Parts: sequence; C-alpha cells; structure tokens
Amino acid sequence: MNVRDLFRFRNEEIKMLHLTMIAFFISFVTWFNMAPLATTMVAKTDFLDMTHLAVFGILNVALTIPARIVIGGLLDRFGPRIVFSGLLVVMSIPTFVFAFGTSWAQMAVARLVLSSIGAGFVIGIRMVSEWFPPKNVGFAEGFYAGWGNFGSAFAAMTLPWIALSLFPGDHGWRIAIALTGLICLIYGVIYFLSVKDTPDGKAYVRPKKAAALEVSSWGDLVQLIIWTIPLVGVLGLLNWRLGESKLISESFSTMIYVGLGLVLIYQIVRILQVNVPILKKGVPEDDRYKFRNVAALNTTYFANFGAELAVVSMLPAFFQTVWSLGPTQAGLIASSFAFVNLFARPLGGWLSDNMKNRKRVMLIYMLGISAGFFAMGFMNGQWPLLMAVVITILTSMFVQGAEGATFAIIPMIKKRVTGQVAGMAGAYGNVGAVTYLTILTFVSNSTFFFILSAGAFLSFLACAFMLEEPKGSFDDAYVLSSVDKELASLEDRQQQAG
Repeated sequence: MNVRDLFRFRNEEIKMLHLTMIAFFISFVTWFNMAPLATTMVAKTDFLDMTHLAVFGILNVALTIPARIVIGGLLDRFGPRIVFSGLLVVMSIPTFVFAFGTSWAQMAVARLVLSSIGAGFVIGIRMVSEWFPPKNVGFAEGFYAGWGNFGSAFAAMTLPWIALSLFPGDHGWRIAIALTGLICLIYGVIYFLSVKDTPDGKAYVRPKKAAALEVSSWGDLVQLIIWTIPLVGVLGLLNWRLGESKLISESFSTMIYVGLGLVLIYQIVRILQVNVPILKKGVPEDDRYKFRNVAALNTTYFANFGAELAVVSMLPAFFQTVWSLGPTQAGLIASSFAFVNLFARPLGGWLSDNMKNRKRVMLIYMLGISAGFFAMGFMNGQWPLLMAVVITILTSMFVQGAEGATFAIIPMIKKRVTGQVAGMAGAYGNVGAVTYLTILTFVSNSTFFFILSAGAFLSFLACAFMLEEPKGSFDDAYVLSSVDKELASLEDRQQQAG
C-alpha cells in the first residue's frame, strides 16, 4: 500500500479509512476547541479568570484515560460503527453546555465530561484493522492517526478566526465552540449511516467478555493488575495538582482520592471476574498471547505520545525565552513539532509494513527518540537557531513515527481484543503526558529533555527484552485461533438468524 492508494475512493476500504479518519479529526477539533479561545473567554466573560482556565486544562484530560479503557471494551463488544457514532453524538451535548455555560462550575463539569471524547482515537484503530490486512495495516493506521491528530492544529488555526472575524462580539467564542458540537452531532449520524464494521462476508470477532481484558496465564493476570494501577494512579496525580494549586478544597480532594481507590478496587474485581473462570478452564494453546507484548507497547506510547503532548505545550515558551523570539515566530517554530504528524506517523506505519520486522522498526524509533531528546537537552541560546529547529523537527519525526510503529503492531497482539489493547496503550500515552508535565514543573528545560530521553531509552530496553515479533505480521489475513474461529462462526449464525 502506498500514497496513491489513498486516492482510490472507489475502493470500499479506502472509503472506510477516510470516513473514520474524518471522525477522529472532528473528535480532536472538538477536544481542543478551548485552548485557542482561552484568553478570549476570559476577556468576554465576568466569571472566568486564568485560574479557572488552569482548572479547565486539567479537566480536559482527566477522563480521557479511563474513557479509553471503557471505550476499548465497548468497541470490542459492539463494534466501531455504533461506538464512534454514539461517542460523537453524545459528546455534542457537553460541548453545547460548555459553549453556552453561564457559570464556571457548569462549564467545568461540561469540560470534564467532554474530555471523554479523546477516547475516539481508539475506535478507529480497530475499524482500520478490520478493513486492512496485516501487511498494510501499519500505513493505514498511520494515515488515520496522523491526519486525525491534525484536528488539534486545525482547531488552533480556525476557531479564533471564526470567533473574532465571522462572529465578532461578546458571543463569538461561544458560537465557534458550539459549531464544533454541531459538527460532531451531524457527522455522528453521517458516520452511522455510511460505514460498516467489516467487509461483506467477514464476521466481527468479539471477545467472550468485554468487561476486562482477557489474559492467557496466571502470571499475565498479575501483570494486568499491576499495569492497571497507574491508569487510576495518574488521576490521583491530577487531583494532587489541583489540590497543590488550591483550586479545590482539601476535603474535596480527599473525597476524590477515596473515589479513585474504590474505582481501582472495582476494576481489579472486574479483571478477576473475567479471567479467573477462563484460566481455571484453561486457555487453548493456539489462543494464548503474552501480556508482556502489551506492556512493552504501553511503554512506547507513554514515551512517544506522552512526550509529544508534553513538549508541544512547552516548546513555544522555550524558543521564545532561549532565543529571544517574538510570540508569533516562536509559535510557528514550535508548531513544526506537531505539524510533521501529517507524514511522520504514516511513515512510521509504512516502514513497519515494509521493513519486514516490526520489532526492529520499533527499536530504531525508540532509540532515535532517546538520541533526539538527549541532543535537545544541550540546546541553548548559543546554538544557531536553524540547528535547533532542525534537531527539533528530526526528534519529532522519530516521536511521531514511533507512534505509527506502535499501532502497526497492536492489531496483531490478539485480534478480538484489539480495542482493549489499543485502549490501554492509548491511555498510557495520556499517563505519560500527565507524568511528564508534572515533572516539568520541578525541573529546568534541559533536564526535562534529558528525562524524556531516559524515558524513551527505558522503553527501548522494554521492547528489546519483552516485545516479540507478531505472528503473521505481513500476511493477507490475521492469524485467528480456534476460539476466534468459533466466535466468528457464532457471529455469522446470529447475523443469519437476525
């Protein structure tokens, strides 16, 4: 598969790819509809200030992490058509509430709920894997994610213009944000009417139970529980940040900690309820997979996507202060880190498809990230600006190419639980972002880059020792176990009966 294939719109799989990419693009436009209008919101209202915006910023990522886990389970159970359509339609509601909110508390609740839309990314991963064979899935997933991610940059470029030029006045920002909700609502319906979960004649293989990720051994069960803890723990870190900033009361913060503890206990119980009966019965040899592969990919997305989100937030100020640039010039230079997503992420998927060893591609990318951030740690005002920009762009190429390489492997770990595996890895990207951004508040910029470099190198080691080359990576069809085939046959019978 190559770039020219992307323009063959008569091919049904290409049509599905573009329709799903647009759904992801719209979800990111909506997710990031606040940041470009933040200062305008403060200027045009009498109940918001910069402290409230800080709260909104934290709330905007709060539920994305658990939502990616929940959406992954729903996705494997009900299919991407229903789940993506439903997510877009449902998330239009908090978008409208936020746009026309008349108090900061009302807007805060809406922002918290709206953060769940960040889980939309996971849905397309499974949809694309259903329509493209293993040999082409890396490039297809990379195109889907790279161009969908551009929605955040598109929001930054267009929403201020809509708010200030098309609808000048006190309510322009409200109309601009509400417009993203309207687009979500309309496209959610369009997507439901336009796509299918699988090509004709192919059954959508669902897990036996979608309440928690299935594992294949007692050791893997312990690993799954251990890797679940940070997904809840990072929400405690966000709560701590709110408390330290005096944005919430101590008693309310304590209530959140207790609630998170109960959520963690509940999640562990669900994991045990799903897996203990399966493990007692015994997992057929051909249906087994090793959770360590999931764990390795969790580390890669922590270290690449987590780093991307963290770096994008600090680069404009970094270039502005270190090289004494104006805000506009610094912003343009910093935006190059995100802009290369359009081709760097598809390139990572394409290389994973064509270098005939997906693990090796993953290792090269993670080592490249480590080297790139290590070099950025030495950048200072004595460096030529051009050299600093070149190193920044090269580092970004490795960061976003690694994201493409990560999701070129995920559909092959265990096909019927692709949504849950993608959900966990995707959630770890957000865990990485929150962790890195918290660290940034305590260290200098150069130390921060060295920490990012160390994180990528640790992921490189994790992949070197834990990640296995997936079976059938370059075949025309995914490897299905005897259980997969049994579930597919059951699905076919149910469809014929229905």
